[in-house]
Amino acid sequence: MREFLSSIIITFFIAFGVILGGAIIGGLAAFLVGKAPLMETVDLAKKLKIWAIVAAMGGTFDTITNFERSFLNGATYEIIKQLIIIFIAMAGANTAMLLLQWLTQENLN
Repeated sequence: MREFLSSIIITFFIAFGVILGGAIIGGLAAFLVGKAPLMETVDLAKKLKIWAIVAAMGGTFDTITNFERSFLNGATYEIIKQLIIIFIAMAGANTAMLLLQWLTQENLN
């Protein structure tokens, strides 16, 4: 259980970091080429969301393989663990997007 809890925390912060780091560094690049950095930061955050979730899960193939193996073997606990990891990755990405929305005062919808 302790290992699963640490995995959840790491998953959250990986998704959070991909969104936050990618959007901020991309905003810096937009500034260097003469574009509006805040608008580019918001656009990049939207584009990076799915990739942040995939990166936090460690790749989609592992998750799909675990789903299949757990489903065929009747291990519902493993299926629930994978669903929790996906949910936590989405929560990390959404939290980073909310933080960027707060920092830039732009609408991310």
